[in-house]
Amino acid sequence: MPKQKTHSGAAKRFKVTANGKLKRKQAFDSHILGKKTSKRKRSLEKPLIVGPSDEKRLKKLLAK
Repeated sequence: MPKQKTHSGAAKRFKVTANGKLKRKQAFDSHILGKKTSKRKRSLEKPLIVGPSDEKRLKKLLAK
């Protein structure tokens, strides 16, 4: 059986942590930043862990 290829779009957006969880960037941080408070923009910089409902599907895309 052939190997599964990594989905290149998913590979650019998600990183696997040392414990096997998936890290992702938060949304709403790329434009229209003038109306957002500094506190809100700082908190949007921090990465999040992907939820359990999406994790299985994304690990297939990443061939993990």
